[in-house]
Amino acid sequence: MSQVTLHASTDRPQGSSNARRLRSAGSIPGVIYGEGVTPLPVAVNAKEFRSAVSGDQGLNSLITLDADGTSYLVMAREIQRHPVRGTVAHVDFQVVDPNKPVVAEVPLHVIGDAVEVRHADWEVDQQMFSLEIRTRPDRIPNFINVDISELKAGHTIRVSDLVLPDGVVAAAEPSVAVVATHAGRAAKATAGPDAATA
Repeated sequence: MSQVTLHASTDRPQGSSNARRLRSAGSIPGVIYGEGVTPLPVAVNAKEFRSAVSGDQGLNSLITLDADGTSYLVMAREIQRHPVRGTVAHVDFQVVDPNKPVVAEVPLHVIGDAVEVRHADWEVDQQMFSLEIRTRPDRIPNFINVDISELKAGHTIRVSDLVLPDGVVAAAEPSVAVVATHAGRAAKATAGPDAATA
């Protein structure tokens, strides 16, 4: 897992008007927090922050935050955005222990071709697009593949069916549907109005 360094200033003035001035000057107000850490208000350069979280890991990137000479290993967590412009208005940096599990959200990528579903004139319905997992920060995958090659009409792939990397466990309920199937128009017409859906 890649790790980036981000510089932060710890002398930012408090208050909403000061926060607006910071944003106008190209900075983002934030706070460092975590177990055993007194919450510390900081400000980071907006462009540098975007660069830090623009890689494959996104907001799951491990960041070495240099706060005026003191280094913290953090992950960007609560992100507040401007309601109109969509720009980052505030960010919480959570201090993490590289040897302890954290909860992270990763995208789900559907791969393969559900041939049997297609031949039955049924359709594949992806119901979950990301998954909360627990693992060490350096083991967070960029994404998790959901292989639908063996999926059959009327069947469902659930969280418990996912193949996760070593050391990664799902934080979601095992019974939650990730990919389901339902009858397409042709199948419904053939089966009549009582055609079952999954």
